[in-house]
Amino acid sequence: MTTSAPSSSADSGIESGYAWLRLGVAVLVSTIGGVGLWSVVVTLPTMQAEFGVARGDASLPYTATMVAIMIGGVPMGRLADRVGVVIPVLVGGAALGVGYVLSAFTDGLAQFTLVQALLIGLLGSSATLGPLIADVSHWFERRRGIAVAVVASGNYFAGALWPPIVQHFVETVGWRQTHIGIGLFCVVTLVPLALTLRRRAPAHDVARAAAAAGAASVGLGISPRLLQSLLAIASVLCCLAMAMPQVHLVAYCAGLGYGAARGAEMLSVMLACGVVSRLASGWIADRIGGLGTLLLGSVLQGLALLLYLPFDGLVSLYTISALFGLSQGGILPSYAIIVRDYFPPNEAGARVGIVVATNLAGMALG
Repeated sequence: MTTSAPSSSADSGIESGYAWLRLGVAVLVSTIGGVGLWSVVVTLPTMQAEFGVARGDASLPYTATMVAIMIGGVPMGRLADRVGVVIPVLVGGAALGVGYVLSAFTDGLAQFTLVQALLIGLLGSSATLGPLIADVSHWFERRRGIAVAVVASGNYFAGALWPPIVQHFVETVGWRQTHIGIGLFCVVTLVPLALTLRRRAPAHDVARAAAAAGAASVGLGISPRLLQSLLAIASVLCCLAMAMPQVHLVAYCAGLGYGAARGAEMLSVMLACGVVSRLASGWIADRIGGLGTLLLGSVLQGLALLLYLPFDGLVSLYTISALFGLSQGGILPSYAIIVRDYFPPNEAGARVGIVVATNLAGMALG
C-alpha cells in the first residue's frame, strides 16, 4: 500500500460516485428537514381557531421559528466544522422528531411557540441547510457551483412538497395527529440518512483548499473579517429585496382585485422559476465564480423588482413574477461558493451558517 498522496480526484473521492451520492442524500435531508419552515404556516389558521387567538398572535410561532433557525445555523455549522456533518444532522432529526411529537400535546400558544422555536427551529431545521451546503462544497471542485446550487434547492423543494401534504392531513386527521406523524417520519428518515454521511472530506483537499483560499483572500486586498462583514450586509440587503414579492404578492393581488388565488399561482410560478435559476446559477458559477454570479443575480433581481412599479396587469404580474424567480434563485448558493473560495474549508460550516442567518434576517425585514 503506497503512502503517497492521491493523484486524482477519483482517488480522493472528490466528484466521485460517492460524492454524487452524498449530494443526493444532502438534498433529501434538506427537503425533509425543511418541514420546520413550512408546516407552521399551513397549520396557522387551525391553531388560531383552536387556541382562540388573533391572527397576529397566531403568527408568533412562525416568527419564533425563523429567528431560532437563524440563530441555530451558526453553532450547527461550527459543530459540523469540528466533528463532521453527521452529528448535526442526527441532532436535527432527533430534535424535529421530539419537537413535532411534543407540539401535538401543547395546551396553548405559548407552549407551542416554545417547542416550535427551541426544538423544531433552533436544533432541528437549522441543521439541515447551512451545514449541508458547506459539507457538499468539500466534495466538489470543478462542479462545486452546481453541487452547492442543488443542495441549496432543498428548502425550495420543501416549500413545494410539504404544504400540500401537511394541509391534506390537517384536514383529514387534525393538526395534532399530523404533527405526530411528521415527527415520526423525520426520525425514521433523517437518522439513517445521516449515517450515510459519516465519511469525512479528504484531508488533502482541506490543506490544499486552505492555501488556495488564503491566496485568493490576499488577492482581494481586504481582511477575512471585513469580507465576512460585507457578505453579511449584502446578504441582508439582497434577501430584503427577495422577500418583498414572495411575502406580499398574494396580498397585493388581492388588493388589486385579482384575488388571493391568482397571487398564490404567481408565487408558485416564482418559486418554480427559482429552482431553475438556482440550478442554472450553479452552472454559471462553475465558469465565472461565486462573486461574478452574485453580482449578476443581484443586478437582475433589482431590475426585476423595479418592474413591479410600472406594471400591475394580470399578465404582466405573471410574467414579472417568473422573471423575478429566474433572477433571484442563485443568490444564496453564490454566497456559499464565495465562502469556499476565500476562506479556509475548515471554517465553511460556521461561515455559511452566518450567511444563511443573515439571509433569514433579510427575509424577515422584507
